[in-house]
Amino acid sequence: MKKTITVLAACGAVLATTVPAHAAPAKDPVRALKSKLAAGHGVRFTETTVVTGDGKLTLQKRKGSFQFDRKGIAASDISATPKGRARERTISVGKYTYTQGGIYEEKLGTTWAKSRGLPGGASGFYGQVINPAEPKTLAALVKKGRLKGRTLTGKITFKDLAKVSRWFDASIPLRMHDDTKVSYTLTLSSAGLVSRVKSSYAATGVFDTNGFEGKTMTIDSRFTGWGAKTRIKAPAPSDMATAPN
Repeated sequence: MKKTITVLAACGAVLATTVPAHAAPAKDPVRALKSKLAAGHGVRFTETTVVTGDGKLTLQKRKGSFQFDRKGIAASDISATPKGRARERTISVGKYTYTQGGIYEEKLGTTWAKSRGLPGGASGFYGQVINPAEPKTLAALVKKGRLKGRTLTGKITFKDLAKVSRWFDASIPLRMHDDTKVSYTLTLSSAGLVSRVKSSYAATGVFDTNGFEGKTMTIDSRFTGWGAKTRIKAPAPSDMATAPN
């Protein structure tokens, strides 16, 4: 009997040490995000956008960072490499956006185009529609989704996303179908912070063209360095041109 108890105890000890850490549930993601929202701090990201249907095509890749204030995103700096188009860099600070390259490359060269719209630049139309650095957005995703362990899954329409996400509404102001459903999967760290966002929706939700008929847009984003010191500044006035609004 003593031998049996000893064996069971030993087995229990082995199981306790081999259960993976990711099996533990994550902390409240909204509270975790708010703990990182401080002026002069931010988060970095990388992302890939593909369209699938009759095959798989990578539309663009992006990388960048968001700078916070106490409410959420105060500034952003995003570089994009779209397929078949010029590379683009977009800096957004407050109400203004500054874009270099992309659709302005031929006319402006290395000069920055200044405007009041599209904080994600032209690449925003193919970019991640879910921004986990916005407390209201994250709260809506938690409410509509299902959190199991450290994975949050669910669906939300463009219309409902636009109500809570200033980033989405400003990045894709022109979209064809507000009833388009976005399927999302968020992966959380043990601290409750978002480390990955994968979203997908009918490609015709933004561009209702024959070329996108029956195809699906999927954006996979990775987030690192939550709370890291971040400083994003507007380009020098001497390097700017004024773009039409």
